[in-house]
Order: sequence, then structure tokens, then C-alpha cells
Amino acid sequence: MSSPVASPPSPAALRQIPVVCPGHSRPLAELHYSRSNLLISACHDKLPMLRHGGSGDWIGTFEGHKGAVWSAKLDNEAEFAATGSADFSVKIWDALTGDVVTTLEHKHVVKSVAFTSDGARLLTAGHEKLLRVFDVQGVKEQLQTYKAEGRTGIVVLPPPPLAEMPTVQQIRKVVVLSDRLAATGEVDGTVTIWDLHAYTQTRQLKVDADVMDMEASRDGQVLTVAAGKQVYFYDVKNDFALLNSFPMPISFAEEGGASLHPTESKFVAGGSDTWVRVFDFKTGELLETHKGHHGPVRCLRYSPSGDSFATGSEDGTIRIWQNDSKSAAATSVADTATNSS
Repeated sequence: MSSPVASPPSPAALRQIPVVCPGHSRPLAELHYSRSNLLISACHDKLPMLRHGGSGDWIGTFEGHKGAVWSAKLDNEAEFAATGSADFSVKIWDALTGDVVTTLEHKHVVKSVAFTSDGARLLTAGHEKLLRVFDVQGVKEQLQTYKAEGRTGIVVLPPPPLAEMPTVQQIRKVVVLSDRLAATGEVDGTVTIWDLHAYTQTRQLKVDADVMDMEASRDGQVLTVAAGKQVYFYDVKNDFALLNSFPMPISFAEEGGASLHPTESKFVAGGSDTWVRVFDFKTGELLETHKGHHGPVRCLRYSPSGDSFATGSEDGTIRIWQNDSKSAAATSVADTATNSS
């Protein structure tokens, strides 16, 4: 399959003016939406931020890390946040107040965190070459007890890990695919699938370069992987069969990633240059090119509704772009899965 040709921005693309979200002072590292469309950002300035996903309006800043923050996630109810940092720690936050609830100490840089869908467990991974699983339900319940008693600003004792699962190489990303399955992406191009009930490895996939980004798309039905100069899409329900893989006109060697639209047949990607590109999920055809960032694109995600997507850059800004539904035919998840398998 031939590589999509990088073309200059079209007049239609140039006319879109994104919402620009200032506030960070260093390169962005990760963006994540809650189901309620709140947007949390991880940044090298040590200060994760929470915003309204639609307007980009700032809600609050989580202060407490002493090193670059590589990962930031909200649980499904957006009541709690988790962040992983170069200061060898993971912090769990009360997303409503911005207070630290507890700190999970690690022995090396933490590159990725992820809540399970029920919010009861937290997965952490990074340079230690370990996937850890923590039971955080007790932490949440203890905090609620303190609040009911009128006590504020109290830090809960950190729980020990439920499991520690080793990998051969350092882990860049961890994503939760279902209540039972998770995936880690490693720096040698290995994608490992884990059973979260037995805490064992179930299988491994290989891509052609270091994994830079992964996303559990469409409620865990599709695993999206960005590595090297390629984006891969795996059918989770069909034994991780490869749905599609497309060469990109950008590199993911140092930064960037990809995000699949929740319902339409398109995905967005960004990386080694300043452009944000939208591609057709079935053919890899370049549909849209958006220019606005002043540095390489480091992270990006579609909103839960797919009405917009957010991008974070080396330039320290987040930009929120509107989805142009006319650029690709809207299809249902079922149609996309059927036609791509």
C-alpha cells in the first residue's frame, strides 16, 4: 500500500481556526478525555491541567510533582485523576478539588498510567520494565469517608501493588482494553497483551519500530498503535487481527501519535512536523491537513463524541479542532469493523 502524499493545507483546512489553550510552559506529553468531555493534559512543566473539553476553558492545575509529567488520566466519572512522572511517582488526585489523595512511589520514571473502566484499579508502567496494578477503590472509599466527616487535605496511605508483571524492555504506554485485558507498548516494538484477572501475559504483537503511542479505541474494540512511520489498527475482539496499517508522511520516532474517530471512518495523526493530518481509516487517504502549532505534535485525541479533537505540541499549547464530518463518510462502528476485517 502506497504512502499517503503529504500535501499543503487546503483552503478549507486553512479556514479552520482552532481553540488555542495556553497555560503550559513546556512540551505536552499526553492528552486524555473523560466520558463527560473533560480534558486532562500531562506536560514537562510538572503541572497537569484540567479543562473543559469543548471550550478549552481552564478548570484547574494539579500541583505537587517535582519532575516532568508523562501521563495523566481521568477515571470514567472524572472524580479522580492519576499522573505518572519523571520524579519516580504516581499521584492520585481528587479531580474536584485538585488535592493529592495519595502517592505511589516507584523506582524509576513512570511513563504511563491507566484506570480500569470501573475505576477500581490503576495500572502504571515505565522505565522499571514493570506493569504494576494497584487497587485504588479502597483509596477512593477512604477519601469519601474523610469528606463525610468534614476532614479535608488528608492524604490516604498508598496501597501495595496487587501485581507486578515484568517486561523485557521499558514501557512507553499502557492502555486498558476491557475489564480483563490491557496492553503495553514497549521501546523495542513489542505490544504485550495482559490478562488482568490472572495477571499473566496472554500474547505479544510486533510492530516495525519503537512504540510511541497506543489508544484503546471504540470502547476497546480497536487497539491503535503509532510506531516508527506507521499506524496500526488491531481488532481486539477478533484475536487481535490486523485491521489496517498505513505508512505515514511523518515520524513517531521522537513524539506524536494517532487517534481513531469513535464512529466515523477516519483517524488523526501528528508527529515530527507541525501539521495535524486526518486520514481515511479504510484507505489511508489523506483527507485534511491542519496547520497552527509552532512545534512538532506530541499527542492528540478525539473527544468522546468525535465532534472535535485536541492536539498538544512541543510549543506548549493545546489546540482543539472541530471535526469536519463532510471529509469522510460517517459509518457505524459495526460497518467499519465489518468492512475492514
